Amino acid sequence: MPGPLSGFRIVDVTQMISGPMATMILADQGADVIKVEPPGIGDLTRALAGRRHAMSPTFAVANRNKRSVVIDLKQPRGVELLKRLVAQSDLFVQNFRPGTVERMGIGEEALRQARPDLVYVSISGFGESGPYVHKRTYDPVIQALSGLASIQADPQSGRPKMLRVIVPDKVTALTAAQAMTAALLARQRTGTGQHVRLAMLDAVIAFIWPESMAAFTFGGPEKAITRPPNTRDLVFETSDGYITCGAVSDSEWEGLCRALDRPEWLGDERFKTPAGRVRYADARLELTAEVLKTRSSAEWLARLDAEQVPCAPILSRADLLADPQIAANQMIIEADHPKAGPMRQPRPAARFSSTPPEVRNFAPTLGQDTEPVLRGAGFAPEEIRSLREAGVIEIAADSSL
Repeated sequence: MPGPLSGFRIVDVTQMISGPMATMILADQGADVIKVEPPGIGDLTRALAGRRHAMSPTFAVANRNKRSVVIDLKQPRGVELLKRLVAQSDLFVQNFRPGTVERMGIGEEALRQARPDLVYVSISGFGESGPYVHKRTYDPVIQALSGLASIQADPQSGRPKMLRVIVPDKVTALTAAQAMTAALLARQRTGTGQHVRLAMLDAVIAFIWPESMAAFTFGGPEKAITRPPNTRDLVFETSDGYITCGAVSDSEWEGLCRALDRPEWLGDERFKTPAGRVRYADARLELTAEVLKTRSSAEWLARLDAEQVPCAPILSRADLLADPQIAANQMIIEADHPKAGPMRQPRPAARFSSTPPEVRNFAPTLGQDTEPVLRGAGFAPEEIRSLREAGVIEIAADSSL
């Protein structure tokens, strides 16, 4: 059964994570994504650590369900080839630094001549104007500028901390996937394409704002915040491990007091209201932590669950593979990659009742689909041969996979 985006074709010249992960989401949902890569090593994530038979795990997951075409866009014939592919496509996405695509001859104006109703998508670090436009951008740079690193600051020293997960890249990918789908819907309704621009910095600021910028939401004199909010995290040590639990509503707080056998906390004036429990969070969490050290994780989780208090064990990455809820959701799928062997990856998170997304194909080897894509686009065999001999394209030896 075709996915919800079946019938749409996307030409993707992005690399690394934000762009490829965004187009992976659309590919999972049925779109035909043609991944255009440069000759040589292709997308830089192909060379990341953990490779098995030349396939890195990061590339494998972020580029599944796509077709790989190798084109040298530094050559005029390569640019013309790309335009011919775009002429038969619905959306083009790139994440070069601003100004680069115009110099290459693949900017919006040039590609719109090939496909007037094209949806053209530009993903950048900082946008297309301002003092940081020409800076190279990686995830830590956005964590630093967006306030994300300061939000994670050490509660004692105040030293900012980077998240160990590349949140800015992935938040940008999710934002881009939604924006691309919305632009395709608008084109279906109006018949007109448009240029969608997305900066990583903008995506992350929008993402963190609702709670992390709450103190700056309402106008008026701003108060300097010298300590990160909620300086204690919700990681609690038990007698044999770690759990998390939290109580926001009055009923949850009452349930936590019962589960921990601390009825006297209910009479503490500091904790009688949600606002008070936030104001005196350090004291409340310190008391909670001391009690939770006295029993095992399983005992506390059973008690907290019985009282309807939000809680969970803190799983390692290996533990989550065997967690019963993750198994019940059938979140992790396993299959044998034709080259890399047994492989695990997450299924598409969103489920559709009538047009289910699926993992149809593994991530392609470099240039695996160059020849079939060009044949499907109307290129004659002799033209493909000429392009190959001129170094404009590369065709993988295992292109029959």
